[in-house]
Amino acid sequence: MKKFSGQAFLYAAFLLVFTLIAAYTVANKTWWFPPLASVQGIEIDNLFMITLLLTGIVFIAVHVVLAFFVWRYREQAQQRASYITHNTRFEVSAAVTVALALVILVGGGTTLWTKIQSPPPPDAFTVEVWAEQFRWTFHYPGADGRMGRVETRFISDDNPYGLDPADPYGRDDIFTTEMHVPYGKPISVLLHSKDVLHSFFLPHFRMKMDVVPGMTTRLWFTPTQSGTFEIPCAELCGVGHYIMRGVLVVEPPEQFNQWLSQQTPIAQSE
Repeated sequence: MKKFSGQAFLYAAFLLVFTLIAAYTVANKTWWFPPLASVQGIEIDNLFMITLLLTGIVFIAVHVVLAFFVWRYREQAQQRASYITHNTRFEVSAAVTVALALVILVGGGTTLWTKIQSPPPPDAFTVEVWAEQFRWTFHYPGADGRMGRVETRFISDDNPYGLDPADPYGRDDIFTTEMHVPYGKPISVLLHSKDVLHSFFLPHFRMKMDVVPGMTTRLWFTPTQSGTFEIPCAELCGVGHYIMRGVLVVEPPEQFNQWLSQQTPIAQSE
């Protein structure tokens, strides 16, 4: 009997210690979120923390109760186990509670997703992104301020990014291997894939969007910090997936305009 009581105590103690460690790890969040760098990320982080708080309370409560039950209802000679088929009141209340929590969380997520996927502001600066195994290429307007039309049916060895030959606005367009954007201005990103499924991920901005062959996907964000940030591909896209990394540079508008003016238009690079 002492052996079983000792085991029950150890199991209960393990559950309690495990719960405390998990709660502390979640609360000390500095190691798992990179510094926030976008306006939209504020609401995303808030929703994430609300979700984590609700599920964390349930997690802790369940494990504390489980630890108590392991110790309280351990094997004892003077007590026989009882068999309970169901408890209608408990099952209904538990189902209603879970359903309400899911409605709140899903409703909040849907509302935020709709807001993030809304059309960008009219003054947003637009960048087109081309994904291919295993690199990112970024498309900017030239001196005329308008990007030429692109379509996958125009892609060829001589026209690797599908510029419409009949569109005069594409002659001065710029293609680069780094993504530069002006600080403090809404940024609209149009995403294309030349081959397989990729995922455009900006962890500091809390933005991620699949890049799907044959269609254009999009996202927009407003930077709140200048600096250099990594753009990893977050979708397994082949044997070289691990090397598919890009660079995003957020800089003051003056520096951005200077950088853009130094790039070579596509017509001059042919």
